[in-house]
Amino acid sequence: MPKKAGSGESTADLLAYLFGPGNHDEHTDPHLVAAWTPGLPCPARTPERMTLSDLALLLDAPVDALRGPRPAEHVWHVSVRNEPDDRTLTDAEWATVAAEMVAAAGIAPHGDTQACRWVAVRHADDHIHLVATLARQDGRHPRIRGDIPNMHTAARTFETAWALAPMSLLDRTARRAPVTGEREKAARRGLPEAARESLQRTVREAAALATDDADFLTRLRDAGVRVREHHDENGALDGYAVALPGDRADHGTRPVWFSGRTLAYDLSLPRIRERFHPAIAPADLARAHTRIREAATLLARAGRAEGAGDVAALGDLLVVAAATSPASVRDQVRAAAAAFEQASRAPGTRTLHGAARAHFKASARALEHAPRTARGGGAPAVLTLLIALVEAVEAATAWHRAQQHDAQTRAAALLREAATLTTTPPPTRPSRASRSVPRTVRITPAAGRGPATAPPVTGVPPRPPTGTHPGPGLGPGRSR
Repeated sequence: MPKKAGSGESTADLLAYLFGPGNHDEHTDPHLVAAWTPGLPCPARTPERMTLSDLALLLDAPVDALRGPRPAEHVWHVSVRNEPDDRTLTDAEWATVAAEMVAAAGIAPHGDTQACRWVAVRHADDHIHLVATLARQDGRHPRIRGDIPNMHTAARTFETAWALAPMSLLDRTARRAPVTGEREKAARRGLPEAARESLQRTVREAAALATDDADFLTRLRDAGVRVREHHDENGALDGYAVALPGDRADHGTRPVWFSGRTLAYDLSLPRIRERFHPAIAPADLARAHTRIREAATLLARAGRAEGAGDVAALGDLLVVAAATSPASVRDQVRAAAAAFEQASRAPGTRTLHGAARAHFKASARALEHAPRTARGGGAPAVLTLLIALVEAVEAATAWHRAQQHDAQTRAAALLREAATLTTTPPPTRPSRASRSVPRTVRITPAAGRGPATAPPVTGVPPRPPTGTHPGPGLGPGRSR
């Protein structure tokens, strides 16, 4: 799995880190496995022949020789990692991987003697780091547009030839995870998660429930985040950015802003507008679980374009369910919604229209009133609705499998597993009049398949069997 790290201005500093002990002594036996020229001495194993300073000077030489403008950030850095369960590759095998990857990226095409200078550093069993400087030895700039997608394509050859675990297609649906610096910053501040993750969840909840631009921005501000609007020359809103209070850069001089697009591919303003849906009355909560089951049936029959809109709306519904579920199941539903997040995005599809979408969106609107309804004695209805979500997720899993969306299928399987853990809290002390009435709702996995229909809840008529639900077996997969 090729993953691009941040570009930089100092080759020497990056090499010092890669050949050093790491932030937590996690680097073991750092050494070169490949380079732009065969037989280049390794600073770690032959320091009398090559120092880190010498290697940095050699890599930077084409950049320093440029007659035109020098790139502001001339250091190209990519890590290439295989699955933890894969066998340990030898240095020679990693050297082969490195040469193919820099060729695919446009850094050093095969047979090009004037290409960029690069090295491959290994300091762990499961990955290498590729470092190059962005100036060719003939004084021209390299063409590296699309470097990571091209490297993903090259990686498939090694997966097949060496029987390695296949990674998911690069379909631009995976969530944007916080970078190392963001995680370290959160740890220094004593926060449980990085600012990017907190903002992703807040924006996603607001988008799932908003009815228009004004409602969306109001929900963000009510949630306690800072909001910056961007308007075009005619004064129309065409973008937004959010910041977490207290999250600042440059020694505390300015807030750290994230545009919707940088938070996630589906959180840009145009994609959020596609999710707007009219408000709905609280009384419709009682029909929500029926709507979800009807939507699951429609999704099972959906085609490629229609199903994309349906699974997107189901993703929004799960986000709302996680925020409004009873306390006893909130953690499980929140974990399930996070597991399903990638499954709510279909690769290559821009529209969010589908036959089941209206049912899912209406259910999300009704769930917004769930906390008030639960206080009025409607908790069983909320829990019955959560059970109905299992059927919808199984339908989404089957749809993704039919479209050969590997990453999304694994994400849906994770949600299905999380749903089997969802139970109500221990029964509270009932009144004398109701002590004989069972009040516990439990999801129990049936033998050889996913969650079965729960026992009937008091006041909710039992539902007849619906037959076998499609979907993969239990057990988490990894989206690489």
